[in-house]
Amino acid sequence: MPLAESPPSGSHAVKASAAAIGRTAQTAIARTCMTSLITFSSAPYETICGVTATLLDGKATASAIKDDLRARVKALAERGIVPGLGTVLVGDDPGSHAYVRGKHRDSAEVGIASIQRELPADATQEQVEAVVAELNADPACHGYIVQLPLPPQIDTQRVLELIDPDKDADGLHPVNLGRLVLGYDAPLPCTPRGIVEILRRFGVELRGAEVTVVGRGTTVGRPLGLLLTRRSENATVTLCHTGTRDLAAHIRSADIVIAAAGVPGLVTADMVRPGAVVVDVGITRVVGADGKGVYTGDVAPEVAQVASALAPVPGGIGPMTRAMLLTNVVERAERL
Repeated sequence: MPLAESPPSGSHAVKASAAAIGRTAQTAIARTCMTSLITFSSAPYETICGVTATLLDGKATASAIKDDLRARVKALAERGIVPGLGTVLVGDDPGSHAYVRGKHRDSAEVGIASIQRELPADATQEQVEAVVAELNADPACHGYIVQLPLPPQIDTQRVLELIDPDKDADGLHPVNLGRLVLGYDAPLPCTPRGIVEILRRFGVELRGAEVTVVGRGTTVGRPLGLLLTRRSENATVTLCHTGTRDLAAHIRSADIVIAAAGVPGLVTADMVRPGAVVVDVGITRVVGADGKGVYTGDVAPEVAQVASALAPVPGGIGPMTRAMLLTNVVERAERL
């Protein structure tokens, strides 16, 4: 599938290193070796038929988005508005604490105020609901998230449904998913939005593209299909899952493959059509060769030798998800 010659310019540009070979030669080789060509400059990931493939760099792209958000936050400050991101953290899970710290670091980088609420692991349903009600009523909080998982004594679904849909920074409230289905304005799910955004910024053509999404979860797969089939994207989406017959055939027919199943190494090189764009969203903690825990994605490493562009794990969609969380908060503040 054709890709633009360079990432978008201006504040949305992704700064990247020049390709190792000239663009003219690169294009010529690509036409010979691939059904789809990469001709824009970016950080190299692997070499395909002598052509430097493109890394869909989520870190660099998220940095560019943060630059834009800083300017928007500054404009809000001139109106006397300081966007506020709230987090509700229950318990002492180290991973959850690390995730929340990262979100508040991101907030500080762009000038978003942090509103942190922490409860002990033995907190009651009533205590958690009281914090949710507090943030719903707090005008300084423009969006917030309840960090999951919650302790087993907490009714997670009830807590999430009590969030004010307009302050749903994750974009996963049932009301907002319904608005997405109907095409109404609403906070968008962060990971699907981040996937679409990085593809746009690297010039990947979505209109008319055949997209295979592997995984039907409510946080990625299902809402991603809704985003990609909006008129603004106009992609044709195949949503695969555990009941899919001949997964490899569906992947092989795709211009764009998005893996979000949470199964390490599920997508292998022989499944991917040469020149396809591949986005790895799955993340699973496994034991590495040294006995230590490492995170791995759904896409096998050798796919980089076949795909024309790849968003890897880590460094691909993770940073984009966090950037979209900040974007949802700033957009809510701008609507006031």
